[in-house]
Amino acid sequence: MSEETHPLANMTDTRLHALLRRAVYVTLILGGLAALILWKASGWRNAAMMATGTAISAASILEWKRLIRMINAMLDKKKALRNGLLAAASFVLRLTFFGAAIYVSLRCFRGSVVALLCGLGLAIVALLWEAIRLLRD
Repeated sequence: MSEETHPLANMTDTRLHALLRRAVYVTLILGGLAALILWKASGWRNAAMMATGTAISAASILEWKRLIRMINAMLDKKKALRNGLLAAASFVLRLTFFGAAIYVSLRCFRGSVVALLCGLGLAIVALLWEAIRLLRD
């Protein structure tokens, strides 16, 4: 009886970063296509809301990638605690920026909230897609 190792057990930092990079690409492509479809179907306001949600989703994946890199470096004792505190502070600042972008898009574009939520959910869809691809291989 042979025991196979789980695909997640063999996950290296390089493979994880490649997975997150592909998830960003998937998010941007799906969001761009959805925004174009919305632009044709229901106008520029909903397309702008979708594009805003997509941009925040892609930036969130990049932010998590940066945090993972920082945590791995701290675990490997490559960086000091000061750099970690700076990264955590920048994470909170970016979350504030994302919240402001959502608020401004809701106030200025006056498009569909559903389009914004769909754009924000694209990061989850892209990460699930990449996880399924990883488990299938």
